[in-house]
Amino acid sequence: MFDSLSDRLNDTFDRLRGKGKLTEADITSAMRDIRMALLEADVNFKVVKEFVAKTKERCMTAEVMESLSPAQNVVKIVLDELTEMLGSTESKLVFSNRIPNVIMLVGLQGSGKTTAAVKLAYLLKKQGRSPLLAACDVYRPAAADQLATLGGEIGVPVFRGDGEHPVDIAKGAIQEAVDHLRDVVIVDTAGRLQIDEQMMQEAVDIKKAVKPDQVLMVVDAMTGQDIVNVVSTFAERTDFDGVIISKLDGDARGGGALSVRQVTGKPSNS
Repeated sequence: MFDSLSDRLNDTFDRLRGKGKLTEADITSAMRDIRMALLEADVNFKVVKEFVAKTKERCMTAEVMESLSPAQNVVKIVLDELTEMLGSTESKLVFSNRIPNVIMLVGLQGSGKTTAAVKLAYLLKKQGRSPLLAACDVYRPAAADQLATLGGEIGVPVFRGDGEHPVDIAKGAIQEAVDHLRDVVIVDTAGRLQIDEQMMQEAVDIKKAVKPDQVLMVVDAMTGQDIVNVVSTFAERTDFDGVIISKLDGDARGGGALSVRQVTGKPSNS
């Protein structure tokens, strides 16, 4: 996904390494190339503007410009800032003493919530936990069937509550976990093709009803710049704790993935 961006940045770095002592014009030219590369990768404009300004300021210090290898220092600064943009620390799920712990997934339809829920359940099962999946998407055709099929493939039960309201399904899943000694409930909520009030209010109601230990938003890496509006709205309404970025193996430009942490301040994983 990031191959094109990586190639553009490497070209810029190669041009810098080919010079001896750098001038302010060299730095300005390099920052212009980096800005264009990030914009073409669909990174949010405001994120790019802040990134370039901060990076250029660091590169223009006397410590860098008068060093024996200014180009190498500039490359390191750019890479450090990119790492900071993506998140420089590893983010892990934090579990409380509550049984069961509740993890709620939110996001738009097609973002990969159901698949992410199953992958998360599989990961937790491998770590020795006993997860239960809650099928709270009652709107997408066969959503519960999909979750049940995928859950069956990894040996994780699914609480469906067919015909019930999503809030009641979520609460029923908690009781099911208590009754059958399941220590984690993963709530797969409904999405829409775009943000609407019904979807957001339902997510708020489920969160209020089951008081999840963690709310994770699933975002499609191929969403592009619109990812910023999506995550900002969810952050405002559900105050999620972290982001799961799906479909990073796609061929999109991937700039949305670079924008998420910078815009929300939330940790992200793929």
